[in-house]
Amino acid sequence: MPEGDTVWRTAQRLNQAFAGESLTRADLRWPGVSTVDLAGDTTIEVVSRGKHLLHRLDSDYTIHSHLRMEGQWRITDAAAARPDAQTRAFLSTVRWAGLGQRLGMLDVVRTDAESTVVGHLGPDVLGPDWDAAQAAANLAAAGTTIGAALLDQSNLAGVGTLYAAESLFAERLNPWTPTGELTDTQLASLVDRVHRLLDVGRRSVVQSTTGSTRRGETHWVHARSGLPCRRCGDTVRVAMIGPPTRQRTMFYCPTCQGGLGPTDDGRPQRPLGRR
Repeated sequence: MPEGDTVWRTAQRLNQAFAGESLTRADLRWPGVSTVDLAGDTTIEVVSRGKHLLHRLDSDYTIHSHLRMEGQWRITDAAAARPDAQTRAFLSTVRWAGLGQRLGMLDVVRTDAESTVVGHLGPDVLGPDWDAAQAAANLAAAGTTIGAALLDQSNLAGVGTLYAAESLFAERLNPWTPTGELTDTQLASLVDRVHRLLDVGRRSVVQSTTGSTRRGETHWVHARSGLPCRRCGDTVRVAMIGPPTRQRTMFYCPTCQGGLGPTDDGRPQRPLGRR
């Protein structure tokens, strides 16, 4: 699933293409909004809120979208734009077209009612109103494991499995540690780490937490199960974390991060993609 830095860059590209321009076409291929006519409206701005995109119009309506696992917004020359079976939204100006491909969510709401789609989110890690203290307080009160708490967008918005795993590794924290067992200093340091990694990530098309952009060297533990830890040489592992209906993958090093997770059976793990 695209993380907050990817969504932030998507919003920036959409804003560059659409801000101040009138929509010549707005084809929303989604139940409940397929008959909404936004052609002729002018884009005020496109912004991100965590992993959500808000395309604000001068008609006081907002097109809200979420990429989920495989979605993307593709910008192309309007004259050459060709929607296909995977297109869920097709927005066009005289010059540019935006194709929302395989979107996971698409709504049209009144701009003054955006809280109905993003009001549940915690502080946006990359937002102008980022509040590190509130994010740390939310994590402390989560009443779950720190790995699951980081992935809960109501605590802080924009963190996915990549930045959760990388931040916890960098802070030498076991993902399955109950949030109540962490000190205020540990939580503040973790929140600061998350913010710094995402802030670096939004400035580059290559998501690197190690400082290297070379293929295979961009991450410490994420997607590296079955491979040696770059810090200690032990084998990086992957296990599930979170409530039963919302489990996510968590990559970690048991040596650097305090032992096997309770959902990890300890069996040998091969590198991803290898039989």
